Amino acid sequence: MSTNLTELPSNNKRNIEHYSNKGQYPDSYYAASRNPKPDRPKLQNDIQAEICVVGGGYSGLSTALHLVETGHEVVVLEGAQIGWGASGRNGGQIVNGLNASLQKIRKSYGQQNADFVGQLVTRGNQIIRRFIADYHIKCDLKQKNIFAAFNQSQLQDLQETHALWESHGMHDREMLDKAGIQTHVKTDAYIGGMIDHSGGHIHPLNLALGEAAAVEQQGGIIYENTLVVDIEYGDDAIKVITEYGSVTCQQAVLCGNAYLNKVVPKLTDRVMPVSTQIIATEPLGALADQLIPTDVCVEDVRYILDYYRLSADKRMLFGGGTVYGGQDPADITAKIRPNMVKIFPELADVKIDFAWSGNFALSFSRVPQMGKLHDRVYFAHGYSGHGVTGSHLFGQILSDAINGNTKEFDAFAKIPWIPFPGGRALRVPYSMMGSWWYALKDKTGL
Repeated sequence: MSTNLTELPSNNKRNIEHYSNKGQYPDSYYAASRNPKPDRPKLQNDIQAEICVVGGGYSGLSTALHLVETGHEVVVLEGAQIGWGASGRNGGQIVNGLNASLQKIRKSYGQQNADFVGQLVTRGNQIIRRFIADYHIKCDLKQKNIFAAFNQSQLQDLQETHALWESHGMHDREMLDKAGIQTHVKTDAYIGGMIDHSGGHIHPLNLALGEAAAVEQQGGIIYENTLVVDIEYGDDAIKVITEYGSVTCQQAVLCGNAYLNKVVPKLTDRVMPVSTQIIATEPLGALADQLIPTDVCVEDVRYILDYYRLSADKRMLFGGGTVYGGQDPADITAKIRPNMVKIFPELADVKIDFAWSGNFALSFSRVPQMGKLHDRVYFAHGYSGHGVTGSHLFGQILSDAINGNTKEFDAFAKIPWIPFPGGRALRVPYSMMGSWWYALKDKTGL
């Protein structure tokens, strides 16, 4: 495959305000502990390529890597740096499934769609592990994740989930009573839970950086700090316009998710940016092994949940909270620390070394969306806080569709998306009201 792209005369010099603070990574534990990366160029001329992928997060990288592995010429455009958005800031948990449960998908979209989703939701996990193994990605891969229940109602929901996943042939999950969960997490907060032996956790930014290196190893080209400002649709080609250049391509894939930056109005209103926050303690030494003896990652099953795990250097990485609309809280540590101390009182006085926030794209149904804006333009977004595995899965499905195998793409594209009630103007207050109601249910155990 040739990677020498034909240069065309440059006539596009748009200068707009950048949404990413000049592309610098946020002051997170992940950025402070990331692997070395090359300084990739900014696109500053007009080029041609077979396929242009917009977005250097997991969706874009998975799509690009699957495409270059099958012989396509691919250019990736990232508005900041690889993994700058949710892919480099998230909790790092490899959780099988989507935000929307199979029960909810069955209720909202029918048994056929639930069966379709049920037979592929573990594949994202498998794709991540293949990438790590095939390309020798150093990202602190660890095994297993736990879903934790505070009350009997939540535990019953987990038992129903366990039975449903078993019915789809997924036998890696095991129910835990209070004593069972305490062998993994030393806290009195939970009455039980469910462990997924096929789950795990990783350093998310290093995974993204490793996947980007793999794309380039296979002949793909990546431009960073290259903000897309417009897209022109033609019968014979698509032109993806950036601040200082453009890519004329046969096909484009839009994977900007929460950071697409209003480039495509048809997609902007389909999802809502929501911020979530994480704190990282100082290294805990032997205390870390006392608190999480089996080094699993954990998330509870409340509507507004907590999630946490240990880093490679034995810090507690503890996340949670939501801010609808995507704004950062004034004091992240003050917001998240009390939640951590409720689970682990032993951490009341530990030093917090890092605190950061990041946006994910929430769809109203909590089901991610995939489709076409044009015969030559694909998109995927809306993982709703469970995008680590889902984005890798969607990357493969998008690649398969471009390669002519459209069965899974067509099935997802046919699932109707549900707009936020009241449209864009009311999506934040509506979602806040919904979160208050579900928070009340969580507290009362209803």
